[in-house]
Amino acid sequence: MMWIKFMRFVVRAQISTEAGNKMVQNPSMLKDIEEYIGKTKAEASYFFEADGKRTMVFIINIAGADMIPAVAEPLFQKFNATVEFHPVMLLEDLKSAFQKSMKS
Repeated sequence: MMWIKFMRFVVRAQISTEAGNKMVQNPSMLKDIEEYIGKTKAEASYFFEADGKRTMVFIINIAGADMIPAVAEPLFQKFNATVEFHPVMLLEDLKSAFQKSMKS
């Protein structure tokens, strides 16, 4: 059996004021966000203001670079968002990384 190692990412989507104003007037906005969370299997999602812009953050596991368009494109197209990907670790990942670095 082949095991796929996922990498955890923080995906941050920022929406301009103009696009955000249109977005909140859209009656299907919440449904669109829920569908995005379901399709990406986000383990967490957060919504807040950052730098004066509406901001959404999702914690998503990604198996490879070929999955990035499937994660980013809905945010670009539905929300006209600026999208950033940041690889992150859990404490267990950090411990494992330090243990491996000590052995080499």
